[in-house]
Amino acid sequence: MKKSVLMVVGAALAALLAVAPAMAQKKTLAVVVKGLDNPFFTVLGDGCALWNKENPSSEYTCLYTGPASSADEAGEIQIVEDLINKGVAGIAISPSNAPAMATMLKAKNPKMPIMTIDADLAAADRAQRKTYLGTNNYDMGVLMAKHLKQLNAKGGTVCMQLGNVAADNINARAAGFRDTISGKKGIDRLKGEGGWTEIAGCPLFTNDQIDLANQQMSDVFTKNPKLNAFILVGGWAQFGPQAYAQVTDQVMPKLKSKELIIVAGDTLPPQLDALKAGRSHVQIGQRPFEMGRRAPAVLIDLISGKKVEDPLFTGLDECVPGNLDKCPAK
Repeated sequence: MKKSVLMVVGAALAALLAVAPAMAQKKTLAVVVKGLDNPFFTVLGDGCALWNKENPSSEYTCLYTGPASSADEAGEIQIVEDLINKGVAGIAISPSNAPAMATMLKAKNPKMPIMTIDADLAAADRAQRKTYLGTNNYDMGVLMAKHLKQLNAKGGTVCMQLGNVAADNINARAAGFRDTISGKKGIDRLKGEGGWTEIAGCPLFTNDQIDLANQQMSDVFTKNPKLNAFILVGGWAQFGPQAYAQVTDQVMPKLKSKELIIVAGDTLPPQLDALKAGRSHVQIGQRPFEMGRRAPAVLIDLISGKKVEDPLFTGLDECVPGNLDKCPAK
């Protein structure tokens, strides 16, 4: 009798031990970025990792993921679709191709909360997500234009370097820049408005590729020796500091005299080094670490049914040579 009881207890204990890991398994809050090859998103991922470290007893864990290459739009969409199929607790997405991502979300009609981070869906598709956490991208473009005006009040020729053709955040920055530099709303291309003209062949589209961004800059500088301004709407070329240094070497005299102005997005350490070295004049910084650190809490609030504001802006930093000791804000 004793032996049979012990066998039953032993079997029950074994079953309990087998179930324990499953019971302890945390629910996933996924943060899906455009590409793991982009240093900007590495910083965002660091924020996600810190949230995990700060919340060890949470029933949730933050998973930072995305396609290996920022050029892999289809790969990002597939990752999100797979996460939906797996039934994760919530997903924060930085959509590379906003219309295509929205189409997939409409088709899948996911039950878990979906939010956007860093980049939003197009205005017409925003019912597919609960909120947006990140930069006010239109305002980022506005600041780029304001700083250019301060450095060159006369105007001239300009080339903008953008990312993906269908990235809503990048297009919003371009709109903010054009509207502000021209003094008119809804300008698709600068043709003398506000004294500024976009040169032939611009804007450029990097598809978020660092090497392509630097090659494009080099080609523009070579073909347009009288160019007055180059606007990196995102930091792509500067994410390859050695290549960027080589590209800007060919125009350093013009940068020093401010005959050519470079205004760029983001304030990662290599970019601040470039600013300090005179390889740019202004860096408008986003706050990717804050985005990654806040995203899990926002998703948990959405899961809990709490009211969450839309949008949730993370702020901007305006870094110039004169304030490098305290920029970006900590």
